[in-house]
Order: sequence, then C-alpha cells, then structure tokens
Amino acid sequence: MSLSWDFPYPSQRMPVFARNLVCTSQPLGAQAGLEMLQRGGNAVDAALATAITLTVVEPTMNGIGSDAFAILWDGEQLHGLNASGRSPQAWSPEYFANHDSMPALGWDAVTVPGCVSAWVALSERFGKLPFADLFESGIRHARDGWIVPPIVARSWNAATETLGGYADFRAAFMPDGRGPHVGEVFRFEDQARTLERIAETNGEAYYRGDLAEKIAAHAKNTGGAMTEEDLCAHACEWVDPISADYRGYTIHEIPPNGQGIAALLTLGMLENIDLASHPVDSADSLHLQVEAMKLGFADGHRYVSDPETRDIEYDRLLDPGYLAERAKLIDLSEARTPNHGTPGPGETVYLTAADESGMMISFIQSNYMGFGSGVVVPETGISLQNRGAGFVLQDGHPNQVGGGKRPYHTIIPAFTTKDGQPVMSYGVMGGPMQPQGHAQMMIRMFDYGQNPQSANDAPRWQVMGGKTVAVEAGVAPEVIADLERRGHTVEVVSEARFGGGQMIYKLEDGYCGASDWRKDGQAAGF
Repeated sequence: MSLSWDFPYPSQRMPVFARNLVCTSQPLGAQAGLEMLQRGGNAVDAALATAITLTVVEPTMNGIGSDAFAILWDGEQLHGLNASGRSPQAWSPEYFANHDSMPALGWDAVTVPGCVSAWVALSERFGKLPFADLFESGIRHARDGWIVPPIVARSWNAATETLGGYADFRAAFMPDGRGPHVGEVFRFEDQARTLERIAETNGEAYYRGDLAEKIAAHAKNTGGAMTEEDLCAHACEWVDPISADYRGYTIHEIPPNGQGIAALLTLGMLENIDLASHPVDSADSLHLQVEAMKLGFADGHRYVSDPETRDIEYDRLLDPGYLAERAKLIDLSEARTPNHGTPGPGETVYLTAADESGMMISFIQSNYMGFGSGVVVPETGISLQNRGAGFVLQDGHPNQVGGGKRPYHTIIPAFTTKDGQPVMSYGVMGGPMQPQGHAQMMIRMFDYGQNPQSANDAPRWQVMGGKTVAVEAGVAPEVIADLERRGHTVEVVSEARFGGGQMIYKLEDGYCGASDWRKDGQAAGF
C-alpha cells in the first residue's frame, strides 16, 4: 500500500529520512548509536550502544539487570534472539504457597537478567566494532553525569512513591532523598564501573565472575533465592520468529514465552474483516480492533509460557482456519468478554536501527515495571527486573511458577516483511500495550495508508480487561459515546498509559524513521 505523507494528528515530531538511522525513547541513547554508525559500525553496533546507554539515561524503564529480545534482518534473512532469564532453581509452587498471586517487588519477583547476554551474543555474531567500544557513551554518562529530561523525571518521581521503602533503591536512585528534577544532573559511578567490567570481560563477570558473586551474595544476605549457579546457567537463545500475514505483508514476532503472538492472533482475525471499509478512527473501526484484541489476549494468557512447558503447538493458534472461526465471534454491535479458544490439532525501552548495507534490527530491553523489583545490588548500579511477576500460581497452567522457567513476557520487538524482503522494524513499549500497539501500527499503515510518524502520533486504545477499554484524549467524544452504546466501558486516560513507539520504514533508497511524542526520544540519522 502506498502511504500518505499528510500529518493529520497534533505532534511534536516529524519523521527523519536518512540512509543510517537510530530511533529510541531517549535522545542520548539515539546519539550513542549514531556515533557507532559514524565510526563505521553497523546497525547491530548502533543498537547495542543505544541499549547500553539507555540503562544509564533511562533507568526508569530498564537497567543493567534487564531482559531483552531482538529480531534482526542481516541483509538476507531474519534472526530472533530470546534473552529472557529463567527463575531461580529454588522456586516452586510450594515456595509461593503463602501468596495469592506472584509478588511484583523484592527478590521473589527477580528472575536471572538476560540483557547482558544479548549484548554479547549480538556483538559476537553480527557486530563490526570491538565490544568495548559500545560501552563508551554509557560509561561516560554514568561517570560524568547526564541531564534528566521531563518524561524520565516524571516516571522517576512516580517510582519513588512505590520503591522508596527499599533501601537499595533509595541509596542508588534517591541520593538526595528524592528523585531528580527536570534539568538536574545525575551521576552514578557504580554503574560506570559495572559497565567497564562487562566491557572488559565480554560479559563473563556478569554471569560467572565478580558481578555474579555480588548479585548472589546480596540475594543470600537479603532473603533472595538466586545463586551463582542460577546466573552461571543462563544462556540466551537464537530462535526463529513466528509470523502472520496481513494485507499482503507479514508481521514477525519472537515466539513465546513472549506475548507477541497476541498481536499475530489479533491481526490474523482482522484479516477476515474489511476494516478499511470503516473510516479511520471511527467507532466501527475501533470496536472491531478492540474485540479482536480481546480474543487475542484471551488465547495469549491461556497458552503463552516457557516453550518447554507449553501444552499446545503455537502454530495451531495461528492456523488461518482457527482465526477465521475466532473472527466470527466479533459482533459489530456489541462489546463482549471472550474466553480462550481451543484450536484443533495442527515500562520498557525499545529501539531500532538500520544501516546503508541493509541491516535492520528491532531490539527491546526492560526492567518490566519501571525500575523493576526495587532490588539494586550494592556497589554495582545493577537494578534488577521483576519478571517473575509474569508467572501464575494456578495449578496445571503452563505458565505456573517453577524453578528454571522463563515467565510470560511482555516485551516484544516486531518486524514486517513483504514477499520475503524487509519493510519495517518497529516496536511499541508499554507492558500489555505492546501487542496492542503492534496491531494498531499495522492497521494504520496497511489498512489506512498512514505514514510511520502519523501512525505513531494517532490516538491509541488499550483493552484493560472485561469490557473496559482505555483511550487517549484525542479520540472524538462522539466515538467514545458510540463505543459506550455498544457496551464498552471507556476510560479516557493520559498518554502515559499508551507506551511509546519507534519505527524505521524502508524506502527504495534509505529509510524513514519515526519516534513517539509520548517519550523524550528521537529518530537520528545521516
């Protein structure tokens, strides 16, 4: 589909056109990646320098204790990387017997962090520059300080209300007894030293050296179950992306334990519906999208787990016949609360980079809920994610908590191809917003012909459970009233609920980069 280059929505951004691009949610991160491209590095070098720098300059969304995933076009084919960590071996259903649900904070929410393994694996297999070079910007900002921008400051100060009771967190991120104000300089020497150790040991110190010892010792001293053996056993995994066709394009996602399959299920159902016959941003169009997304989530929450404990082959969920039947459950006149189907046999940072050789990478890295668990390993600056909260306690569920398992994961990179060739590398951060954002970007561009920046600028929706749907203030009042007449409970909430998108769209010669106004970031290129 040819795209329109009109810009119908209010925005703080214009797209960037260049032969080499980096797009992410914090300008200092984008510029770190751009520096690697200017030195002769490729898109992978740029993405990794960006990701490493973001652990310093956007600590509200990720850290050195994050997990990560990537989808990479190497110029000829796609590769997927799952760098999510497993739970401590000591975890079991009995370990959590006194809990009604999985903890979201503290050591009992921490699984082995995987992002460092992703940095190493991607650099070794596809990078051009020395591994240590990728750390220069992150180390410099941690040691010399960086100026805190508005959206990061807002998230930081909100997090202090939740995590201020954790001594680790207070010492690391509230040195003055509060979060930083906009325009203040923040320095963190511990982070600088840790990044130097990772750089000079090619990541070994993190999983099998002095940093691993510090993580395990802090766990032992403060009630955590993680051990040096848990860290040493970690390995990321190269995987084949899963995909679904939509309007002549193919969208690719990392297979479970990630939630990307929910976006594929949604689009696979909408493939059976002439969505473009309904005006963009109309109640009819939004209703159909929301109802398909609810069906996609119903299956995702039932079936997504560590693939080693799945109780279904995931290609059965993506079978076109099954999705056509699921699409029949959508009623244009009525909001519903769907259950999962039964097929027959058969806060986060996102970044993307592309270079003039044709390499494109979609990369996502996250501590999950803002700063994560609240656990920060002393003298390291390692803020640990709280991905264990993604497990369930339900007996017999494939995602039931257990030792050495990977939980249901919200962070998902996306990639689009057409006839086996790259079209777009993109992602929309924001917990459960992510597959919903992936679907909305595809719909806006390939049903309605909107350009990447307009697709990012447009008001978003998010299903919240049951018949509740959140929408941004830009959705017209008459559309909201129409949705409510169909049975939706509509909540108008701030843009903070709707994540942030970054996108690189391939042109005949070069790329178009788009960055979401909902974040501090930018698209940068040359």
